Amino acid sequence: MNDFTFYSPTKVFFGKDKEKEIGKIITDYNYKSVLLVYGQSSIKKTGLYDKVVNSLKDNNIKFIELSGIEPNPKLSKVKEGIALIKEEPVELVLAVGGGSVIDTAKAIACGYFLEEDPWCLNAHLVTPKKALPVGTILTISAAGSELSNSCVITNDDTKVKSGFNSDLIRPVFSVLNPELTFTVSKYQTACGIVDILMHTLERFLNDIPCQYFTDEVAIGIMRTVLECGKVAYNDPFNYDARAALMLASSYSHNGLTGLGGNFYFTVHKLEHEISGTFDEVAHAAGLSVLYSGWALSVYDKLPYKFAKFARRVLDINISDDLECAKEGIYVLREYFKSIGMPVTLSELNIKESDHLPMANRITKNDTILVPGFVKIDKEMVLCIFDKIK
Repeated sequence: MNDFTFYSPTKVFFGKDKEKEIGKIITDYNYKSVLLVYGQSSIKKTGLYDKVVNSLKDNNIKFIELSGIEPNPKLSKVKEGIALIKEEPVELVLAVGGGSVIDTAKAIACGYFLEEDPWCLNAHLVTPKKALPVGTILTISAAGSELSNSCVITNDDTKVKSGFNSDLIRPVFSVLNPELTFTVSKYQTACGIVDILMHTLERFLNDIPCQYFTDEVAIGIMRTVLECGKVAYNDPFNYDARAALMLASSYSHNGLTGLGGNFYFTVHKLEHEISGTFDEVAHAAGLSVLYSGWALSVYDKLPYKFAKFARRVLDINISDDLECAKEGIYVLREYFKSIGMPVTLSELNIKESDHLPMANRITKNDTILVPGFVKIDKEMVLCIFDKIK
């Protein structure tokens, strides 16, 4: 196990109707003005917007709004938010939504203090030195951004999707009420299941041996996600299943499931090319497609870990590691199909003629290798695509 420093300072307010306390929560932190960031129309249709705004008003908290955040959040909205708070400064950025809304809020919180274009953060040209505090009210269990130090944004102009990490952008608090996810559609619930699972699985499939504690935490989260995910998919008003998914979302991506390991996130890095280029593709849909192609290309280099996942999470009883590992890849792919997720590029309307241009962009015309316990060049990217075409 590698040495590590673990830092997860976010205070979690969990339970029914906790969102109604948002004004008091903010007041207890001594913040008096906020930028309220949210998506499109859903929080108004569900009544959540009114609850939040009324609580802010009741506690005399001034607020300005940035709405219209889309999936695969865009740099243009980050710039719009920065411009808003340059004109009317605030003390807190409050994100009400899922990962796209929260990541937009994080980018605004850091970008406010930059002289450079905020894209410099995601392009890794500058390192953030300061950020406004961020708070969240979570409405979908998926990205885990409510506890994480990561922020992924898409550049509207170049179609490049990239993330940066900084403990400055870990939310100071997150409000988690499972009831707010009752209205999440079957498809978005399925996307959440895939996203949570892959945040954990990509950390678990690690080439550092003897991560006994970390592996057990990851195994518990993954079993919970697959079991409770299926329940929530079929019974969206099941509070306990929604609660389990919400907690799994948060703790799959705050660093807990990667303690002492190497952090590669290879499938995520490959996927950013897909949902960055094809904006209509949900991030989780790209992950559900890419996982089997990548896994079938590399499992023989780490068979004991893939087999451990197959046995402990999927209950596959095959003694040979290679056979067990391979069967686990197919079983997980069938699980994804059972919850309506795509498993081929063609289901995403990505043609074979798109494969080479994507591979060139991912590897910068074969001048870089995608990190992983098996580093990936352009030829291997094309082989992965070929397995899932």
